Amino acid sequence: SMPSEMLMKIFSYLDAVSLLCVGCVNKHFYHLANDNGIWLKIYSSCFKPKRAIWKMKSEQTETVSLGCAALHDRKPGYWKKEYIFKQVTAVKTRVMRLVKAVDPYTGLPCKNKEAMKASGLSWIVVLQDKNGKEHVMEKANLSFKDTSVTILWDSTNWPCLDILSTLKLFGVTPLLPDQSRAPSKNGPRRRSLIAEYHLANLTESSVAVGADKLVQLFRLNPGLLVGLWKEKNEIAFVMASLHYHQLLERSTLGSATVQYALPPNKPVLDDIDPEYGLHDYNLHLDMHGGSCTYLCGTFKSLFCRKGDIANGYLRLTVVSLKDNTKHLPLIGTLGLSWETDVFKGNVKDCYVMDVTLLDETGKPFWCFSAPVYMELSSKASSLYDYMGHIYTTDYADSEGKVCVELVWLEETKEYFIVNLVLYISTKKVNNWYGTNY
Repeated sequence: SMPSEMLMKIFSYLDAVSLLCVGCVNKHFYHLANDNGIWLKIYSSCFKPKRAIWKMKSEQTETVSLGCAALHDRKPGYWKKEYIFKQVTAVKTRVMRLVKAVDPYTGLPCKNKEAMKASGLSWIVVLQDKNGKEHVMEKANLSFKDTSVTILWDSTNWPCLDILSTLKLFGVTPLLPDQSRAPSKNGPRRRSLIAEYHLANLTESSVAVGADKLVQLFRLNPGLLVGLWKEKNEIAFVMASLHYHQLLERSTLGSATVQYALPPNKPVLDDIDPEYGLHDYNLHLDMHGGSCTYLCGTFKSLFCRKGDIANGYLRLTVVSLKDNTKHLPLIGTLGLSWETDVFKGNVKDCYVMDVTLLDETGKPFWCFSAPVYMELSSKASSLYDYMGHIYTTDYADSEGKVCVELVWLEETKEYFIVNLVLYISTKKVNNWYGTNY
């Protein structure tokens, strides 16, 4: 019942974020909050004026004449859109400047963490029950590594697993990032769908990767780990491993319902020949368990000959059983750490593997970050230098496979990687180069 003129006077004192929130109350507030006079005041106070009309004092902008060129014949909301467009463009420019420099070892931007902070990027988990109701999980702990970020959500208020149908992972950015303060979860934000997982028959349809006294871990591809309480069969925590390659794009450029589609590779002129195989590939490998790093290494000049192509895969041997000079020790005992408000634990023989494979031009070719597990092999060690048990770790997705063999040395209490092989799908290679292996 308050007169529109009085509401307009109140709205004129609001900042941009508050004005956008007020516009969501109802249709009447939306139309009033679109007023060009209010938004021109905000626009001109934030951006350097280019016309004489914008050089007026703030008191004058409150009573801008309707015949003013900046307001006349402009549709309601014009200056709001202009302001938002300029703010978004300014943030994108800052982010692009930060990701310009590339690490020669990983082929990824050096300042990923700073770029994410500049964009105000965060991640949320949205659980949808069978009735369509959404449960949003905001609170998350972040752990940054060389090539990935690990995100852990814990809550004392997870919905019952039996009523849930899907889990969606979103990247969230504020519509108007403010570098001076943390983004408010109640402010206007954009959602970008990263991945969607179906939770029906979770324990039967997903890969079990380990357990401790309190929780069981299940992997949902790509890169998601769900911890279930052993006694209650309820969610204890959710952990996502996100590789930096295309992370900003996936987390900001998708919509709330459609994932961002990666652009196709544009192959350069080269001597790519199925008779010759791949050459000059580089691998950056990280193995970690949350806060602990077990291995971080770069392997250069990897190649694949014609004889290494079989069963739809091209084989790249990184560490060979036959060459013990390249066998690698791991630092510490493998395990994946987790923590909630009340409990914490460590699941042994489970860890996160980050693979960054660069092609001969140094461009990221195959990248992933995923929780994996190690299991005891049935075969005995045939290596003269090692007398311990052999363990294996295997990972596979639509683009390739990773096979790792490790030996446990009881004397020194450490694991050694004695065999590490990548298998790249010929379909992936053909799509990348436009060839036919």
